[in-house]
Amino acid sequence: MSRTVRTYYVYIMASLSRTLYVGVTGDIERRVSEHLAGDNPGFTQRYHITRLVHLEQFGEIEDAIAREKQLKGWSRAKKVKLIQLTNPCWNDLSLI
Repeated sequence: MSRTVRTYYVYIMASLSRTLYVGVTGDIERRVSEHLAGDNPGFTQRYHITRLVHLEQFGEIEDAIAREKQLKGWSRAKKVKLIQLTNPCWNDLSLI
């Protein structure tokens, strides 16, 4: 029996003032669109978190969830350092 190959993403979104949000999804395009549209009331809508600044891909949902939990447990300084290592200008990766 063949198994469908899926890709899962752990991502960090930021506001213009660099408030951060860490999430996991199986459809990064849809999820970024939801953030942009403010479709989900709450933290990301309240703080206008609309820029994708960090992205990691995984083949297994368990690995993606574990990484999301790890990043959520990090200090803000450690998350900022990760972003600056991979995206020093804090470019919106959804536009690339």
